[in-house]
Amino acid sequence: MLNMDFAQTVFMDTDKINWIASPMSGVYRKPLAREEAERGHATSLVRYEAGSVFRAHPHPLGEEILVLNGVFSDEKGDFKAGSYFRNPPGSSHAPHSRDGCFLLVKLHQFQVSDLNQIYIDTPNIWSSQKSEVVPLYEFGAERVWFVRIQNGEDILSELDLATSVELFILSGQAEYGDLQMASGAWLREPSFRLDHWVVPSNCFIWLKSGHF
Repeated sequence: MLNMDFAQTVFMDTDKINWIASPMSGVYRKPLAREEAERGHATSLVRYEAGSVFRAHPHPLGEEILVLNGVFSDEKGDFKAGSYFRNPPGSSHAPHSRDGCFLLVKLHQFQVSDLNQIYIDTPNIWSSQKSEVVPLYEFGAERVWFVRIQNGEDILSELDLATSVELFILSGQAEYGDLQMASGAWLREPSFRLDHWVVPSNCFIWLKSGHF
């Protein structure tokens, strides 16, 4: 198992993690947290090479995907960078990528009663040059946002954050306590302290609160 103690702070610079081949040719992963089971709880970066296909598979406890680069496709359509979607428990699909893509993927982490199918395209904030927050999802205590911070503005204080916070740095830089975080950094913090969070200039993040 990897990083499955949710009472511990976990920080990973994903640029320093090697890609690992998945069971399907042309699909590679950087595991951030996972159970041993292939279909168990997992948070990973996933890379599809051009023309890669993953066999049809179910997600008994759901799948959450953020497209970071390229175009990810399945039976429901094509999803370019900035697309965020959630396939609920009991769903299945056969994903592929014609030209290749790069994803943040969270598997088997839904509440069993969370049956919402969600597809969101966010082209405006993906190319924005102003501070803003885009709510992506809310179910029970779980909340997900895109947050763009310009000129070090204190924008996180406006959000209803739980103590459990997970974030991925999409671009720019931030500091959390003694941690220096740049693009590609992943943080899972069970006792998030806003007074430890600093953005020296600009930062764009995917942020989840109240999840674990």
